Amino acid sequence: MRVAIIGGGPGGLYAAALLKRLDPTREVTVWERNAPDVTFGFGVVLSDETLGGIEHADPVVYEALQEHFVRWDDIDITHRGVRHRSGGHGFAALGRRRLLGILQERCRALGVGLKFSAEAPHPDVLAAEYDLVVAADGVHSTTRDTYADVFTPQVTTHRCRYIWLAADFPFDAFRFEIAETEHGVMQLHGYPYASDASTVIVEMREEVWKAAGFDEVAPHESIERCAKIFPDALRGRSLHSNNSTWTTFRTVVNACWSHGNVVLLGDAAHTAHFSIGSGTKLAVEDALALAACLQEQPDVPSALAAYEEERKPVVASTQRAARASLEWFENLPLHLGQPPRQFAFNLLTRSRRVTHDNLRLRDAHFTEAVEREFGCPPGTPPMFTPFRLRGLTLRNRVVVSPMDMYSATDGVPGDFHLVHLGSRALGGAGLVMTEMVCVSEEGRITPGCAGLYTGRQAEAWRRVTDFVHGQAPGTAIGVQLGHSGRKGSTKLMWEGMDEPLPHGNWPLVAASPLPYKPGSQTPRQLSRAQLTDIREQFTAAAWRAARAGFDLLELHCAHGYLLSGFLSPLTNRRTDAYGGSPERRLRFPLEVFDAVRAVWPAERPMTVRISATDWAEGGTTAEDAVGVARAFAAHGADAIDVSTGQVVAEERPEFGRSYQTPFADRIRHEVGVPVIAVGAISSWDDVNSLILAGRTDLCALGRPHLYDPHWTLHAAAEQGYEGPGVAWPAPYRAGSRRPQTGRTDAPKPRLTLGG
Repeated sequence: MRVAIIGGGPGGLYAAALLKRLDPTREVTVWERNAPDVTFGFGVVLSDETLGGIEHADPVVYEALQEHFVRWDDIDITHRGVRHRSGGHGFAALGRRRLLGILQERCRALGVGLKFSAEAPHPDVLAAEYDLVVAADGVHSTTRDTYADVFTPQVTTHRCRYIWLAADFPFDAFRFEIAETEHGVMQLHGYPYASDASTVIVEMREEVWKAAGFDEVAPHESIERCAKIFPDALRGRSLHSNNSTWTTFRTVVNACWSHGNVVLLGDAAHTAHFSIGSGTKLAVEDALALAACLQEQPDVPSALAAYEEERKPVVASTQRAARASLEWFENLPLHLGQPPRQFAFNLLTRSRRVTHDNLRLRDAHFTEAVEREFGCPPGTPPMFTPFRLRGLTLRNRVVVSPMDMYSATDGVPGDFHLVHLGSRALGGAGLVMTEMVCVSEEGRITPGCAGLYTGRQAEAWRRVTDFVHGQAPGTAIGVQLGHSGRKGSTKLMWEGMDEPLPHGNWPLVAASPLPYKPGSQTPRQLSRAQLTDIREQFTAAAWRAARAGFDLLELHCAHGYLLSGFLSPLTNRRTDAYGGSPERRLRFPLEVFDAVRAVWPAERPMTVRISATDWAEGGTTAEDAVGVARAFAAHGADAIDVSTGQVVAEERPEFGRSYQTPFADRIRHEVGVPVIAVGAISSWDDVNSLILAGRTDLCALGRPHLYDPHWTLHAAAEQGYEGPGVAWPAPYRAGSRRPQTGRTDAPKPRLTLGG
């Protein structure tokens, strides 16, 4: 096999060494446009996991790396003159030139052909002459550009400028330092990579960079200014450059990683923000996977398919974590008002890969100090601390999220709702929410939706609230009121979500006469008189909800239903007083809120669920959502339930663990209103992390409560918590300890006896 590798960075060189070592008969050639010692940046951080893979695949390289690694365990975070240290993290770093030298030496020893200061031939030429072409030519990959119609790359440029520099002394920890300057917030990321040197990255928002004049000064003056901004971290010393320039980070994602016998590797295929230190790590792991797949598969096409199948999910997960970290730093000013220790915890858990429980294992002393400052009594996880909304005190921070069950008859909740909501109330959550309860027959989503537009329905709901208050004392139950708008008259979810009914349809109304998707019914635009009628339907339903005994009322202004349809510019095309500017689009939802608040008991809280983004071009943005939340808070909303999307059918959500939480975080800090976070929050560790970091006040979980009605009780048992934040119903107390299982720790055989 003849292998051509374009790019002599760590990924390309390591791939070359592995491919040659695994099969010495291979002819492997590397082209690198720069000289052997020319590189960008200074230090490289590798995880223990990556090093384990290197040790297994090539002990020679591993041993050479070991000789030069600088290792440390601590992270220091300095904010407003206060430094907090968290230990137990485990890092290993070395100089980038040293890493390249080790890999170049290994390649030469194995017989790899290295061509430095040489442009690689055109990919078409290499693909014709070689059996395999590995494109490891970096973030600006010409190979990727050549076959862009096949790889279909998406390159996203982000909002911060950064410069990669070095200091001539070693930090004793991974260091984050925040500087609040007259021009805006700037941050330093630093770590040691040799016994006498550290990498220093200075980063700031584009507008701060311009306000500080960095766009107008020479490179040497930029570097001098950076050193003066962080004198304490740098001990008054200067910074050094390696042809460093200010740049913006670009996230690279490719739909496809191979074309014929050409395959992408490392930054050519994907990038992950430097704040989680994954660029070189991913490239090295790509090389390991590619080499393994070539050994395991019968031919090159099969190997490349297996490589892509193996690596894509891993890379996507890393990119989600990197994106969360990147956006946290982009929005750093949101968190500056936090107490320094909570700020440090927030920073450490920003990517969602380090969590409350994980950090407790690494540094229990630090984590317990954050908990004490937050107000956690001894032995109390953050999720089991109480929270007050108006006259209602929730005993813990867990909410059973509203989930449509489509199981009512003529809008009347029956035995199913009693068991469904009753079992989840017994399961320990602080607040159990109903599904969206419709304010009129025409406002239903499906024929199976529950309502509060008749006295019979209210009586049926009273049966549910009486059960919750009587059998699960301490658990609150809330009702979510809404109107389907243009998303009504559809089949039950399991029969065809958002699909129109085959017969028995009812007419739809909406802010504007726009169908939800092709084939959907076109709604009528609401007249002023009809708006008044619907507002009165909401107030009548709220009055019945109060009589039915609900503790909290939530107004559903999300997910493309009627009130949400007024808020989004994609669904509100009106030209009257209820359309156009954001203030006019808010007018009707606020009128409904005010009318409901007027009849809802003063001591009981009201929340509002919003879609904080439409995930579609031209729709509601995160900035818009802050304005929407601020308006509802000004009108008396006690909390904002922050969801996203489901407003237009052509949405493109960015799914991932806790993916909607940053929207709640932003609203909480910019508006100063309590928030409920939702969206793929699936573990009690996530709940503890989000609450202790100050990103949310309450966490609403849906699917986990479908999987386990007693999710909160089990979360308490798994954490060994038995305090007032959760209570096992007396008949269930015998199950408050995890059942025993069969042994799995049998001694392994030590001797093999011959026959």
